Amino acid sequence: MSDKLLTLDEVCKILDKSPTTIKRYARENLLSSVEEGDDIRFPEAEVMRYLDFAKRLG
Repeated sequence: MSDKLLTLDEVCKILDKSPTTIKRYARENLLSSVEEGDDIRFPEAEVMRYLDFAKRLG
Protein backbone atom coordinates (compact mmCIF):
# COMPACT_ATOMS: atom_id res chain seq x y z
CA MET A 1 0.00 0.00 0.00
CA SER A 2 1.21 3.48 -0.81
CA ASP A 3 2.04 5.85 2.01
CA LYS A 4 2.46 8.78 -0.36
CA LEU A 5 0.92 12.01 0.90
CA LEU A 6 -1.07 14.16 -1.52
CA THR A 7 -1.48 17.92 -1.41
CA LEU A 8 -4.82 19.65 -1.06
CA ASP A 9 -4.70 20.64 -4.75
CA GLU A 10 -4.03 17.07 -5.85
CA VAL A 11 -6.96 15.76 -3.77
CA CYS A 12 -9.25 18.47 -5.16
CA LYS A 13 -8.42 17.34 -8.71
CA ILE A 14 -8.82 13.63 -7.95
CA LEU A 15 -12.16 14.03 -6.17
CA ASP A 16 -13.36 16.98 -8.29
CA LYS A 17 -14.20 19.01 -5.18
CA SER A 18 -13.30 22.48 -3.95
CA PRO A 19 -10.58 23.07 -1.33
CA THR A 20 -13.28 24.16 1.13
CA THR A 21 -15.11 20.84 0.69
CA ILE A 22 -11.94 18.77 1.09
CA LYS A 23 -11.01 20.67 4.26
CA ARG A 24 -14.51 20.01 5.61
CA TYR A 25 -14.13 16.29 4.82
CA ALA A 26 -10.86 16.31 6.79
CA ARG A 27 -12.43 18.22 9.69
CA GLU A 28 -15.37 15.80 9.80
CA ASN A 29 -13.01 12.78 9.55
CA LEU A 30 -14.40 11.66 6.20
CA LEU A 31 -10.82 11.80 4.91
CA SER A 32 -7.71 11.18 6.99
CA SER A 33 -5.28 14.05 6.91
CA VAL A 34 -1.91 15.08 8.28
CA GLU A 35 -0.99 18.67 9.04
CA GLU A 36 2.52 19.68 8.05
CA GLY A 37 3.04 23.22 9.26
CA ASP A 38 0.48 25.36 7.42
CA ASP A 39 -0.16 22.63 4.85
CA ILE A 40 -2.57 19.73 4.99
CA ARG A 41 -1.70 16.40 3.36
CA PHE A 42 -3.80 13.34 2.63
CA PRO A 43 -2.66 9.70 2.44
CA GLU A 44 -3.08 8.59 -1.18
CA ALA A 45 -4.59 5.24 -0.14
CA GLU A 46 -7.30 7.03 1.88
CA VAL A 47 -8.18 9.33 -1.02
CA MET A 48 -8.45 6.40 -3.41
CA ARG A 49 -10.58 4.46 -0.91
CA TYR A 50 -12.91 7.48 -0.58
CA LEU A 51 -13.10 7.83 -4.38
CA ASP A 52 -14.04 4.15 -4.73
CA PHE A 53 -16.68 4.51 -2.01
CA ALA A 54 -18.14 7.65 -3.64
CA LYS A 55 -18.34 5.93 -7.04
CA ARG A 56 -20.28 3.02 -5.51
CA LEU A 57 -22.78 5.44 -3.98
CA GLY A 58 -23.33 6.97 -7.39
